[in-house]
Amino acid sequence: MNIVVDSGNTYSKIGWFEGDDLVRHETRLSFSELASAVRDTTAVDRILYASVSHPLEKFFSAVQPIVPVLHLDNQTPLPITKNYATPATLGVDRLAAAVGAVALFPGEDRLVIDMGTCVTYDFVDRAACFQGGAISPGVRMRFKAMHSFTERLPLVEPDASPALIGKSTRDAMLSGVMNGLAAELTGFIDRYRAEQPACRVLVCGGDAPYFEKLLPTPVTVAASLVLIGLNRILNHNVALQPQ
Repeated sequence: MNIVVDSGNTYSKIGWFEGDDLVRHETRLSFSELASAVRDTTAVDRILYASVSHPLEKFFSAVQPIVPVLHLDNQTPLPITKNYATPATLGVDRLAAAVGAVALFPGEDRLVIDMGTCVTYDFVDRAACFQGGAISPGVRMRFKAMHSFTERLPLVEPDASPALIGKSTRDAMLSGVMNGLAAELTGFIDRYRAEQPACRVLVCGGDAPYFEKLLPTPVTVAASLVLIGLNRILNHNVALQPQ
């Protein structure tokens, strides 16, 4: 069994795989919860650890694994290629989502949108080459920015059904963030489809469910995209090892 761990800026998620099959997953975990989940798993063959916020040493200290651990970084061999000017700065979560998109939809152009702490838009072409994209603030970052940089605006939680015309300060903030980000998403999708009409659009990340009904169709919501990509990267590296 493979365990793959994605430890993000806000939450962590874990996937348990038998071969290419995702047999179990947990999301929105704290770091201590993810460590406990890994420690409690038996019959593990190998682990992949990916994080944009917690160093590998912290993971080893918390888990003390007795099986091989692959640490995903910018030197790790991948089953895709990269056409990116600064590969050393490329987030491993973006790479994992790209690999997952290629695994699910081979031979297609793909726009991968990951809605986490930040929203990332990445284009992976039909030759499985990561071409780059865009990064913008995520939902909660936008709410926190309005609260932090003003004296009177409250801290607001997301809502999946914001009114267009807010009749209170809270509702106006909800409209600005939720409808504003929906317009941003639609704009990016429309521009990519104008250049690549057959482009497959995949959406993942913890905030994706808020926007599923607000996005232009067709889009594919792939909640486990990053986990699928991490497992493919792990299996790819195992296959590269001398037998």
